[in-house]
Amino acid sequence: MVETQLTLIWTGIVGFAVFMYVLRDGFDLGLGILFPFAPSDRDRDIMMNSVAPIWDFNETWLVLGGAGLFAAFPLAYAIVLPALYLPLLAMLIALIFRGVAFEFRFKANKSRFLWNIAFNVGSLVATFVQGAALGAFIQGFQVEGRDFAGGMFDWLTPFAVVCGIALVAGYALLGCTWLIWRSEGSLQNWAYHLAKTLLIVVLGFILLVSIWTPLNHEGIAARWFSWPNIVFLSPVPLITAGITYMLWRSVTERLEVQPFVWSMALFLVSFVGLAVSVWPYVVPPHITIWDASSPPESQVFLLIGMMFLIPTILAYTAFSYWVFRGKVTGETGYH
Repeated sequence: MVETQLTLIWTGIVGFAVFMYVLRDGFDLGLGILFPFAPSDRDRDIMMNSVAPIWDFNETWLVLGGAGLFAAFPLAYAIVLPALYLPLLAMLIALIFRGVAFEFRFKANKSRFLWNIAFNVGSLVATFVQGAALGAFIQGFQVEGRDFAGGMFDWLTPFAVVCGIALVAGYALLGCTWLIWRSEGSLQNWAYHLAKTLLIVVLGFILLVSIWTPLNHEGIAARWFSWPNIVFLSPVPLITAGITYMLWRSVTERLEVQPFVWSMALFLVSFVGLAVSVWPYVVPPHITIWDASSPPESQVFLLIGMMFLIPTILAYTAFSYWVFRGKVTGETGYH
């Protein structure tokens, strides 16, 4: 009983860390995706300044999620890491280029266009491979015994590519609504006009992935459409429709904070849908969270540290966002 509860707690911790990373780093990766399409170079300065003080600790959640997976579910870590070695390596390299671009772009003159490219391409590649890795995770991994038995490129499938493109659109929507909140003038107007188009694209991908996933996986189809599950889970698409309406309405009425909030809510309900689809597997379709969990003694020992670490991260995150609240203009920023 205690072992089961510990495993569920650690599943919640890892899931929470991954979701926080998607939200926190999603919008600043989205800004990088939108970067080349900004109306002017001054607007690009504002876009980068809006996240420059906070982008690096957004990635703290990525580290926490990876460390939690390694500590609490070592078997899953040992299988998922080699299965997704190439996309994870590409993500890390892309994040490095993107991070360097923050430091060099404002100091460069003749080479500034190169750092613009680095910021955009780094954001685009990091986002795409995250989505592709998610698609590969949903499809499942070839496992023999306790080892990954597939090939280096098994993750690269049409479904994974679609998931990668879908996440690019989703992060772009998050970045766009972030700009609505944090910018003003011509840049804000540009974001308002772009937000509806991005929302339509994101909804198209949500619909496509939602249809494709159960068609390819009998277990997931049974999870969603068998009786009485179809009744219990029917609120998920209804809530998605309601969030979409509120997001569209908030953009139409030119509200500032609400579009970003509803964009995050759209990601939350999508995350819940994913959790419902793959539960209780941590390495679909073979290994459950209980199969992959570490000994209870290890989980308890590490949980004590998490009791201090997670509130600390939440506290300094909230404090940083409070300090750097308000509109970002071209006169102030990262130099």
